[in-house]
Formats: sequence, structure tokens, C-alpha cells
Amino acid sequence: MAYLYNPQAIEARSYELIAAELGDCRLTAGEKAVLFRIIHATGDLSYARLISFHPEFITAAVAALKRGAGIFTDIEMVRAGISSRLVDSLGGKIFCAIREPEVAAEAKIKNVTRAMAAMEWLARRMDGGLVVIGNAPTALFRLLELMEAEVARPAAVIGVPVGFVGAAEAKEALAVTSIPHVVVRGTKGGSPVAVAAVNALLKLAVE
Repeated sequence: MAYLYNPQAIEARSYELIAAELGDCRLTAGEKAVLFRIIHATGDLSYARLISFHPEFITAAVAALKRGAGIFTDIEMVRAGISSRLVDSLGGKIFCAIREPEVAAEAKIKNVTRAMAAMEWLARRMDGGLVVIGNAPTALFRLLELMEAEVARPAAVIGVPVGFVGAAEAKEALAVTSIPHVVVRGTKGGSPVAVAAVNALLKLAVE
């Protein structure tokens, strides 16, 4: 069997094939970098028609990462996939509160999801940071409430939760805000999509 085995060659060829399939997708270079990495991570070209960028998203997110702003994730799976090497090189940190004992206790007291309680726990640290929601629609809904109340003031938001209950609605709610954002409309999304988007932005920030 003839096949590519060099990781760099595989990635380069993948990007060539994605570019050939998409043709002129009328995105900026930064937006293409994020979209191509998402498609590369998922093997799903449909993200080209589902993704939606706020016009200031790339600029705001990359600027935040360059100045070492925090990255705030909804679940550990997203945090684990983000390149700690690139984050460290920029002087940043990654935060996820889903496993904090105080978050679990607060969620039980308030009868809300832990993802919601985690957003509340992290909210006042988010100023100027990048918030990444890849799994929990409830986290995104709560984040939007916290931003509206001016408790949380992130620089940009990646809103790509996956699922059939609330995911599409949460992303549509983010899409009409003025906060720089990227969303994947509909039910698709998830941790691999969130991780791919962050790592693409980190690479842009480093380069």
C-alpha cells in the first residue's frame, strides 16, 4: 500500500485537498486558517457553510492571545486539546472550572448544570480573555447572561457547543451579539471543533 506517513506531508496534502474542494470561500486569511483546521480535524466539509465569523473575531482573538490573555473552556476535554506549548510561549494560561468542588456544590445548590456554575465561577477572571465553549449549550447561555450583566467581559468567544437540545439556539443567541465571535450554526460542533479553532488562532498569534 502506498500512503503518506510523514505528519507534515499529511497535513499539507489535507489542506491542499480542502482548498480544492472549497474553492473561493470568500473568507479572510485568518478565517480560512480557522475553518481549514476545523475541517481537517473533523473530516467534514459542511463546516464551510455552517461557520459564521463576526468581522472583528480574528483580530480580537489573536490580539488577546498575543498579550497572554487567559483561555477559558467549558470542559476538560477542550482544555486538554489546546496546545499548551503555544499558550506557554505567549505567556497565557488555560482555565476550566468544571471539576472544582465549589462549582459542583454551587450547581447542586442552585439546581443548574455544572457548566453553568463553572461559567459563573470564572466570569470575573474573563476580562480580555478568550472563552471557548465546545460542549455545553447551557454554558454558552449562562455566559451570554453574564456578559449582558457586564459581569464577564471577554475579548472574544468561540461558541461551538454540540447537541440537539439548546445548542443551535445558544449559538444563534451569540451570533446576534456585538462580542467578536465565531459560531457553527445548527447541531454540529463539539470539543474537536473548539480545539481546532483555538489552536489555529494560537498559531496565527505566534506567527
